[in-house]
Amino acid sequence: MAYRNTKRIAINTGGGDAPGLNGVIRAVVLSAYNRGWEVYGIHDGYRGLLDTEEITHLTPALVRDILPLGGTLIGTTNKGNPFEMPVTNAAGEIEVRDISDRIVSNFKALNLNALICVGGDGSLAIGYQLHQKGIPVIGVPKTIDNDLSSTVVTFGFDTAVTTATEALDKLHTTAKAHGRIMVVEVMGRYAGWIALNAGISGAADVILIPEIPYDIDVVCRRLMEGKLQKKDYGIVVVAEGAIPKGGGLSVKGGAVDGRQEVLLGGLGEHVAQQIKERTGNDTRFVVLGHLQRGGSPTTFDRLVATRFGAAAVRAVEEEKFGHMVALDPPTVKYVHLEDALSRMKQVPLDSDTILSARDIGICLGDE
Repeated sequence: MAYRNTKRIAINTGGGDAPGLNGVIRAVVLSAYNRGWEVYGIHDGYRGLLDTEEITHLTPALVRDILPLGGTLIGTTNKGNPFEMPVTNAAGEIEVRDISDRIVSNFKALNLNALICVGGDGSLAIGYQLHQKGIPVIGVPKTIDNDLSSTVVTFGFDTAVTTATEALDKLHTTAKAHGRIMVVEVMGRYAGWIALNAGISGAADVILIPEIPYDIDVVCRRLMEGKLQKKDYGIVVVAEGAIPKGGGLSVKGGAVDGRQEVLLGGLGEHVAQQIKERTGNDTRFVVLGHLQRGGSPTTFDRLVATRFGAAAVRAVEEEKFGHMVALDPPTVKYVHLEDALSRMKQVPLDSDTILSARDIGICLGDE
């Protein structure tokens, strides 16, 4: 098929990495080159548009074998928002400046026709701001937390849940061997999708998610009830952003390195300590952390990533700038970036998954 009007497309990957990023890059490059277009990879989020030496000409030969690989060929970062960039002034003090005009200028100087932004809510919000300043932007949703609205699912989520479930399967055997309670902390700052799905799939006794404030006494009571049923071990899954009733987030410290959000951490250890104190049981904790971001993407994530990348190129062709591709089975559609970023997608408390967890006796910390 012959295409006219050769285009030069840029693509970047921002925020936390997610299995499937390379699948998106590959699909964009192959779809573009089949149209006679060129693709350029912007390294490390938006940083490559600040230092234009950090741009790679992406060819089919370069991306041919990257589909099964985790990580991202062009790097990523969750630092360096060009609209709020920490810089050192003449007095040696750090101040925050808006240097986004430099990105717009470099984009135009490179004769680029479109920017495909692959990221979560933070990276896509920056992309939308750049779109408002004149850069033709197409968004691709990426987050293992699955908390972006307007799309049924994001790539990376299935792999993260699979990784967490496999860890839970292994922990069952050691917990049972020693008669211990194992507390497993998974990712999920404001949404409990990973904890809920992995917890159910991994046969957890207790699942704590941000959407349902928990009562530690309820948790301990449920675990002790298990002993009455001659189950002498327990598995507790906690999302890092789960909160106790009347309490707040468990954090490692304040915002650092120019990040606007505090670093979460320590909830798994805290919950394990409370369980040990209240029940007297030998209780240990495991933090899966970035294991959930790594490794080869599942078949599902490879497919979604490929569909998103190809759809993003179609969106460029149709000039759907200011939109994000989104999965709406059985199709991939385009939604306005502004709408996609307007709210966070949390676990609905009346969802079938929540109801199923309660039906089979999993404690969600509230009853």
